[in-house]
Amino acid sequence: MSNFNIMEDKLSNAQIAWRAAQDIDDGSYVNLGIGFPEMIAKFQPEGRDVTYHTENGVLGFGKAPAEGEEDWDLINAGKKAITLNPGASFFHHADSFAMVRGGHLDLAVLGAYQVAQNGDLANWRVGSKGVPAVGGAMDLVHGAKRVAVVTDHITKKGVPKLVKQCAFPLTGVGCVTRVYTSLAVLDISEGKFILREKLPAISMDELQAVTGATLHIDGDVADLTVPENLK
Repeated sequence: MSNFNIMEDKLSNAQIAWRAAQDIDDGSYVNLGIGFPEMIAKFQPEGRDVTYHTENGVLGFGKAPAEGEEDWDLINAGKKAITLNPGASFFHHADSFAMVRGGHLDLAVLGAYQVAQNGDLANWRVGSKGVPAVGGAMDLVHGAKRVAVVTDHITKKGVPKLVKQCAFPLTGVGCVTRVYTSLAVLDISEGKFILREKLPAISMDELQAVTGATLHIDGDVADLTVPENLK
């Protein structure tokens, strides 16, 4: 009998972001979604050159400034203060989206309410509550060459976020190819979730029980290991 406690033993957002950062290729042009995905930039591996893009018109921004040293004329799309790397550039909002729609981004990483086994993404509205806030996500998921998602594996109520079919309004159709969750790393291929890594402490049966679609195995499933105490 496993002693795994899904709410206590799962990865933190920082740990999920760290794992996602390890897969970003050297030389990539990358857009990170507002909120949780933005954390990925601070875990960029040493020596790896990644150029980050933000929809409000900056290419080549750096790490967040120290508290008290912010220049509030320099912000990302999430209204967070940024710094500039050598060679950074500014441009009009329309030009920024021309970069997105023109296929010039190698990768977009977003959060999710639901991801379907065929790669559909829902990340902008839950039911009919609240104010819709799709932003540039619809452009990003169909303009970037590759789309990945970082998310908790389940909701706060314990409901699976990886599902057979999304119940919420879609952001994009068949656009997601990799998902990094608090329990596992999965690829999406040929309409299936392919399990690549999982936390060593969780059994396959336990992981399947909190996943709303069938998990498929194609080759070895590696241990999902990340540093502790990341913030």
